Amino acid sequence: MNTETLQYFVEGQVAMVYLNRPPFNPLNKQLFSDLHAIMEQIAQDNRIRCVIISGRGDRAFAAGADIHEMNGLDQAGMAEMGRMSRKAFDSIERLPKPVIAAVNGLALGGGCELALACDLRICSENAKFALPEINLGIIPGGGGTQRLPRLIGEARAKELLYFGETIGAEQAYDYGLVHKVVPFEELVPGAKKWALKLAEKPAVAMSMLKICVNAGANRDLDSALDLEFACFGNAFASEDRKEGMAAFAEKRKPHFMGR
Repeated sequence: MNTETLQYFVEGQVAMVYLNRPPFNPLNKQLFSDLHAIMEQIAQDNRIRCVIISGRGDRAFAAGADIHEMNGLDQAGMAEMGRMSRKAFDSIERLPKPVIAAVNGLALGGGCELALACDLRICSENAKFALPEINLGIIPGGGGTQRLPRLIGEARAKELLYFGETIGAEQAYDYGLVHKVVPFEELVPGAKKWALKLAEKPAVAMSMLKICVNAGANRDLDSALDLEFACFGNAFASEDRKEGMAAFAEKRKPHFMGR
């Protein structure tokens, strides 16, 4: 399945989503709309257990918002674009399946924010990250000021946000922004290896884990523990829990059915 801005296809239990506006894959309103629509479709497809998002080409994951489009917008138009980007990024964060960002080059501004909305991040050695909005007289509007501090801590986040400077793949790894750095040719195969391992996990428990971690981070400890207990109950009631415990007792590999 292709849209004007994205390429989307399914390989077994893994959905592949490519930003398809090379060489720099800038983010525009149509891409945000297409990305949200595809996430909604993936959420309803029980075949899919994991998602990989990457960019076409070897230069950029997404080198930020489409400045040409932004320059033509008034404040109301920019607000609408902001709402569309939030809808797209929230649909990734709230997807009841793990999402891997395979960052294949520049991840600047909105491109970095897109990676932050994903659950796991693997990048190529040529990847570069920045939230340079301060240098344009604006601030990040796609979650950068909120997701980045939660991921790497307030001190590191303020450094990146205040200076707006670019960091390379190894520094991003040192900061905890990405989980792994690999040669460019190993990027998608490495992401697929992760995805296939995640696809073998019980789907109900995986979705409950994602809810607990993401939603719990925004709650006080008592209410977060209440959320965890409710999610534990949902996972315990699943057929996959019965299979997992039976397989453990029988000393065999479990065969999870996703229910």
